[in-house]
Amino acid sequence: MWEKDININEVKEIRTRTTVYFGVGAIKKIDDIAKVLKEKGIDKVIVMSGRNAYKATGAWDYVEKALKDNSIGYVNYAEVTPNPTTDHVNDAAKLAKDFGAKGVIAIGGGSPTDAGKSVAILLEYPEKTAEDIYDFTFAPDKAAPIVSINLTHGTGTETNRFAVVTNLKKNFKPAIAYDCIYPMFAIDDPQLMTKLSQKQTRYVSIDAVNHVIEAATSAVASPYSISLAKEVIELVARYLPKALENPDDLEARYFLAYAAMMGGVSFDNGLLHYTHALEHPLSAVKPELSHGLGLAILLPAVIKTIYKDKPHVLADILAPIASGLKGEPDEGEKAGKLVQDWLFSVGVTEKLEDEGLTEIDKLVDLVYTTPSLEGLIQIAPSGCGREVVKEIYKNSIKPM
Repeated sequence: MWEKDININEVKEIRTRTTVYFGVGAIKKIDDIAKVLKEKGIDKVIVMSGRNAYKATGAWDYVEKALKDNSIGYVNYAEVTPNPTTDHVNDAAKLAKDFGAKGVIAIGGGSPTDAGKSVAILLEYPEKTAEDIYDFTFAPDKAAPIVSINLTHGTGTETNRFAVVTNLKKNFKPAIAYDCIYPMFAIDDPQLMTKLSQKQTRYVSIDAVNHVIEAATSAVASPYSISLAKEVIELVARYLPKALENPDDLEARYFLAYAAMMGGVSFDNGLLHYTHALEHPLSAVKPELSHGLGLAILLPAVIKTIYKDKPHVLADILAPIASGLKGEPDEGEKAGKLVQDWLFSVGVTEKLEDEGLTEIDKLVDLVYTTPSLEGLIQIAPSGCGREVVKEIYKNSIKPM
């Protein structure tokens, strides 16, 4: 219980490739960040956000004051939705270019930051479009500076090089990963996360769990990604029920945010495979589907599939949510059911049939035609064959 010795009200500076200000009150660091931006000649920025959360959480009050106090002009694109689209990115990029923005500040969950990273690329490549980025017609090596103010405890995108944007016309939801889109600064302030709904609290935390399970079992997993996975799952198992019981529990939000941040670092190193590769088609076909819910639907079947290939790793890292596993290869079905039981215990019981997503062949096709997703499948522990992918989808239609 090392957490008991941590003062959650003391803002810490955590350095990954991003400098993260972490802790209750970390939002106040935006003034220091604004000073650095101004010193670097960034006198105009675009602020990427959704329509409500950036103001409802109080984050905007601090950001707007810091920008004004440091004579940094801003324009706000407040139309980002969950599962942001190439249309969002193109519209925001035009707004930013017309304004003369030299940097990006994203306020929200993963969606504003991912869209903001994409806009940051287009500020350096004004002749390109979001479709060019996500169709992989070029590989950017530069982007405008990015600041991520995180309002959820799930994606980890505030501290890594990944971004995901949906092309609705093609039902494609690819992922990009470029060193140039590591945020320069990030803020993880638990007091900005207390207004998350019960569903959002569940889904973003489940996203963090999926990040580390995949990063710990991929073909490029390392002791580092595995060690991070153990800690992340333990913290989520301990603190998610507390956050659900009391949304204002700052200690719970603090350690869930820390788990999510570590999850972002974990998959920055160990990458992702089945669960994310198979979820992206779900929320591309049905954009209103929460990414975290899609992952929860698929996770038990993924565990069942990969357990035989990584039994020791999985028995170890899953212990807080699936106790009693011995690391024997034939425990796959048991492990999948135990993870499903844990998901049910935190209130996530939906399966593919509940979401009307039962056209399995179409989903399988999207896994192999969406740019970048087959690359994730190729580093999955149980092979990249279509039959493996199809079986995971089939085993996710109904409860195990």
